[in-house]
Amino acid sequence: MKITLKVTLLALIAGVVAACAVVPREPFSSLRDGSVNAADSAPTEKAFIGKGPGNDARIPRTFAHQPPLIPHTVGGYEEISAIENPCLDCHIDDELNGKKMPRVHRSHLVQVANAQAAPVLAMKYWQCNSCHVAQTDAKPLVENVFQDSARRP
Repeated sequence: MKITLKVTLLALIAGVVAACAVVPREPFSSLRDGSVNAADSAPTEKAFIGKGPGNDARIPRTFAHQPPLIPHTVGGYEEISAIENPCLDCHIDDELNGKKMPRVHRSHLVQVANAQAAPVLAMKYWQCNSCHVAQTDAKPLVENVFQDSARRP
């Protein structure tokens, strides 16, 4: 029994050492076409697409369950905080100054007992740009054939 255990352990250790010693035949590379071990450089800063709020069409989603993308520039907006949220100035209701706007989804709002009360944002959703991002005209790293079938308000 002891000899069998020792032989098994030695075989296991030899197998692990042999597996660790194997060198890949060709180097790995990343989607950025660089060596995995190369220092990562910051990408060049790209300008946001879109003009201003209400002037651009909605951007189609590129994967299932993707949060809607921001189709306008966000430059010049105040910082989003738990107290001040410039996104809600336009998106807390369906329209602003007679113009249709995408409204904050009901899942982001607190259920209020009074149906006539003003909508209240749930505090876990105050940081809009954690999920919703403005878009740049950047080349995709990989091909994507997803077709957005959902047209959400």
